[in-house]
Amino acid sequence: MLQLIDIKHEIDRHIKRIDAILPDIQNWLPLQKQDFDDTEKVITIDSFIYRFTKIQDKMGDKLFPAVLKEFQEYKSNMPLIDVLNKLEKFELIDSADMWIDARKLRNNLTHDYPNNEDDIIEAINLSITSYLKMKKVYTEMLNATGVC
Repeated sequence: MLQLIDIKHEIDRHIKRIDAILPDIQNWLPLQKQDFDDTEKVITIDSFIYRFTKIQDKMGDKLFPAVLKEFQEYKSNMPLIDVLNKLEKFELIDSADMWIDARKLRNNLTHDYPNNEDDIIEAINLSITSYLKMKKVYTEMLNATGVC
């Protein structure tokens, strides 16, 4: 398993890149269909989606187990829901359901359905709020483990 500090470095890189483009995206909210006619906006939004999914994946697959391992509460065969329930018990996430919803949002963003533009736009708009929550959870986990 990756060391917590290695996981932190990778997530930090993605957060830094999102934070650099986030003000632009927030200025465009809520996104509309015509925003996808602007190449600069599409490139920025695609970058956000890429980084958002990377952070989501890294937190769920690597950070959460590593944090629980720090608390000596992790077993290698634990399903994600058990990991989330333990994190909720330690008050490191607000709720397991919140993270499951964020995971569904992440999955919606990774599928490019040409006939579902409205769903994709809604998912992107929601992902901004979800990103800010993920970032808060990430910071709190680092503080709880003493890795800052």
